[in-house]
Amino acid sequence: MIADIFNVMRKDLKEFVLQRAGARVTAAGVRAGGGWLSLLILLAVFGIFLPYQSERAWVESPIVILWAWVPLFLTSGLTADSFAGERERHTLETLLASRLSDTAILLGKVAAAIAYGWGVTVASLLLGLVTVNVAFGRGELIMYPPGMALAGLALSFLGAGLSATAGVLVSLRAATVRQAAQTMSIAIMLLLFVPIFGLQALPPETQDRLLRWVTSSSMDQILLAALAVLLVVDAALLAAGLARFKRAKLILD
Repeated sequence: MIADIFNVMRKDLKEFVLQRAGARVTAAGVRAGGGWLSLLILLAVFGIFLPYQSERAWVESPIVILWAWVPLFLTSGLTADSFAGERERHTLETLLASRLSDTAILLGKVAAAIAYGWGVTVASLLLGLVTVNVAFGRGELIMYPPGMALAGLALSFLGAGLSATAGVLVSLRAATVRQAAQTMSIAIMLLLFVPIFGLQALPPETQDRLLRWVTSSSMDQILLAALAVLLVVDAALLAAGLARFKRAKLILD
């Protein structure tokens, strides 16, 4: 099972990265067009430009926690392509006809999306750390606060899991990659803005209780609550995906 999941994950990552880089597949093999250009630009912005502009604050402030939202955007493209892309390329039937189990196919595609989104996030954080130390260290080693770093890594991992599990659910029934990507974009916008407007719509007494809880709680308690909520939502979406993935139905579609 583990080997099958890894094989699906590797296939999806290879196809997605080569597609983003403008690669072309010919009879002689794969010929890279842009050569990882999109990934290099992404790493240059988040790993060099922004850390250099922020100076030491990039490492020493709690800004690392905000990286929890980055994988949501990085992962959405791969999840939109997961099943809808296979359907457009007419390779879905071949994948479903293979000896791979339903669980291995679904978990492999979710794992590929998480690996891409979280991997780019971690690489950007490490590159940003190097940038700040080289530019502003002056012989002193500047490090992320350990607690904040662990919280940022955990939140970004679960954020990638949220986008991956939700995106695979959307891609399962989307007719095209474009349709899946549009649905994911709307879902991410709702995820960002609905809580803001939803809090404003709550009764004043409920708002006061929430405000008192936030002000009276430590940062560790708030982070643990956020991790718990994300973990529960990720698990629920993954369970929904496993229940909804029906090989026979997809073949008929």
